[in-house]
Amino acid sequence: MKTKFDEYLEFPCQFPFKVLGQADDKLIEKVVAVVQKHAPGDYRPTSKPSGKGNFQSVTISITATSKAQLETLYQELAKIDTVRMVM
Repeated sequence: MKTKFDEYLEFPCQFPFKVLGQADDKLIEKVVAVVQKHAPGDYRPTSKPSGKGNFQSVTISITATSKAQLETLYQELAKIDTVRMVM
């Protein structure tokens, strides 16, 4: 990935991820599992269903320590089977 995280962020810093995926009872668990693998911590993600209930968003904030960590998390979160977008 060619990102400019290191140009705009000063590490360590708080960094929120918003993961959009198909409605899935396990999406929050899957997101937390990926985040725990790359940024262990105590997380309390929030979730919100779409208007029709077909999709849901999960927001989780981490303490980012490097550009590489953020890039890895973007890639790994996108690999979750029901995920459509990571912001």
